[in-house]
Amino acid sequence: MAHWTSAVGAAQLARLLNSQQDRPAGPGSRRPPAYRALADGIRLLVLEGRVPVAARLPAERELALALSVSRTTVAAAYEALRTEGFLGSRRGAGSWTAVPAGNPLPARGLEPLPPEALGSMIDLGCAALPAPEPWLTRATQGALEELPPYAHTHGDYPAGLPALRAMLAERYTARGVPTMPEQIMVTTGAMGAIDAICHLFAGRGERIAVESPSYANILQLMREAGARLVPVAMSEGLGGWDLDRWRQVLREAAPRLAYVVADFHNPTGALADEDQRRRLVDTARSAGTVLIVDETMSELYLEDGMEMPRRVCAFDPAGSTVITVGSASKAFWAGLRIGWVRAAPDVIRSLVAARAYADLGTPVLEQLAVNWLLSTGGWEQAVELRRAQARENRDALVAAVRRELPAWEFSVPQGGLTLWVRTGGLSGSRLAVAGERVGVRVPSGPRFGVDGAFEGYVRLPFTVSGAVAEEAAVRLAAAARLVETGVPGPVEDPRTFVA
Repeated sequence: MAHWTSAVGAAQLARLLNSQQDRPAGPGSRRPPAYRALADGIRLLVLEGRVPVAARLPAERELALALSVSRTTVAAAYEALRTEGFLGSRRGAGSWTAVPAGNPLPARGLEPLPPEALGSMIDLGCAALPAPEPWLTRATQGALEELPPYAHTHGDYPAGLPALRAMLAERYTARGVPTMPEQIMVTTGAMGAIDAICHLFAGRGERIAVESPSYANILQLMREAGARLVPVAMSEGLGGWDLDRWRQVLREAAPRLAYVVADFHNPTGALADEDQRRRLVDTARSAGTVLIVDETMSELYLEDGMEMPRRVCAFDPAGSTVITVGSASKAFWAGLRIGWVRAAPDVIRSLVAARAYADLGTPVLEQLAVNWLLSTGGWEQAVELRRAQARENRDALVAAVRRELPAWEFSVPQGGLTLWVRTGGLSGSRLAVAGERVGVRVPSGPRFGVDGAFEGYVRLPFTVSGAVAEEAAVRLAAAARLVETGVPGPVEDPRTFVA
């Protein structure tokens, strides 16, 4: 049985290696032997997630031709990578990328500290903002006024309250995607929605294609469901989705499901354009793959006058290929655990039927609160407040990090709640350990990868502003100095919950 889940062609690998030549070398660095430079280049591509773990590499002769080097050079580079644990091989199956056995695989998460335990710690672990008052209070009061008729029932609504299902369907229709209430199921947050979808479509051992990097909690949810994750590397910067890679992976790995965050991707902040969305849907349809599209960040666009691309489900309005997941947690408040699924009616019926063996339904009072917000116009006003807060936080954090850590690299996203930061060659895991010592919690890059990639990254959410954002950057700079001088203690275990 093959040990690889995708393949990297010789020409593609050569392009990726050549793109590294634009990066400046460290001070005092000497040119290494050709085989060592090639091995280091491939190792860096794996650690950064630009070449997935468990990707089949081209044969030695093919790569030598693509790079215009000798086959001996490629063979020596492959042998060095095997010795270091970054390459696996088997006769008849070829060679595939790996990470050393000592690298802990992501498995659990960075649990949010309770407010009373924060003290002087600046917590950048969770991409979540405080509730936009007075709208939470008003929505709760409105929900209590609507509650009495429901209190005379059993209170179980496996598909969700009819009024909220109808309201969510109207919102999709108003945005150009005709939707019936029968195409909506209300869930306990987006996590509850994706958990239900995975259990319905992907049994243990099924393959699920995921962006690399991707949302840490969803990766862990899928692992615990027994899925075999197939990473598809994101492009650098905010361009995001390489559709040639997606087509190749979906054709070769034939995953049952694929999971994408097309709107202000978590953690990179990338936004898919309309052509990427259309091609992604067409690619999934051709491969027979069901596409889960996470829209939890879709309303958090932060630029004035910004026009958002059409929703991904607009290219599959019947919901036969695209299953859309939405939530109130990012756009409104994480404490309001209301999510939803939009899909074909038969998919919704299957999800509802399976719910009898899961959570039975979503809390009625919270559904009424969201319905009150959507029906009164309170949602739009609350989300506008949220956008202004996130925009202010983003700009403050960007300015502070650029001032205190000028060697760190990132692209400033137009929306969402996160910066994806390359840490100038420092270990993200060691930065997380050092950060705890100097009073700032930050999730390391490997939390967002499938198999230990992204060691040179951290994720910084826009959750603090003003003086707190400045102090967070100062503490991160102090953590970086500790790592540069050899911080004692173990490397952070990246097996975690990251909101």
